[in-house]
Order: sequence, then C-alpha cells, then structure tokens
Amino acid sequence: MSGTPIRALAALQARAMRTARHQRRRAHVRSGERPVIRLWLPLTALFLILSPFAFLLLIVAVFVPWPRGVSPLDAVLAVGRVLLSLEGTEVDVQAPDALVRLKIV
Repeated sequence: MSGTPIRALAALQARAMRTARHQRRRAHVRSGERPVIRLWLPLTALFLILSPFAFLLLIVAVFVPWPRGVSPLDAVLAVGRVLLSLEGTEVDVQAPDALVRLKIV
C-alpha cells in the first residue's frame, strides 16, 4: 500500500465495506429469501444432560449377557468415541420455511 497511513486506512475500510456487502448478498441469494436459523449445540451440555441415562445404561450393560463376546466396557467406550467424534459437525436442514444450520461444538 502506498500513500499516507490515513489513505491506506480509508482504502482498507472501503474494501471491508464492499466485502461485507458482498457476503450479505451471497447469503441472501443462497438461502432463497428464506431466513437462516443457526443453532449451536455444545457437546459438554449434551453430555451433562445425558449422563444419568449413561449410568443407567451402564448398569444394564453389566448385568445383561452380551452376544458374540462383546464386553460392556468395550461397548461403552465405543459409544463414547462416537459421541466425541461429533465435534465440529455441521448439519444443514432445508425446511420449506427456513434454512436451519446446526453446528456441534
């Protein structure tokens, strides 16, 4: 960038305004004039809510004989791995009235 710092700042601000305007226009066109609903689902809160059910399932898993020799501990660890791998997942649901985006953090 050449020129004075004030001129450079003005150029950067003008570019930022053009970029912001372009992003708003693209988001509006992509959604087809439908509102976009963005939801964040934190896994930590989900784990806290589901933890009583996990303990009940663990009690049942210990006392129920497992077919094909799968131990209850391996089953519980497998479910835990699947739940932990969901972090960063983004789900887009296209409803007739709105576009819903769900992000798992």
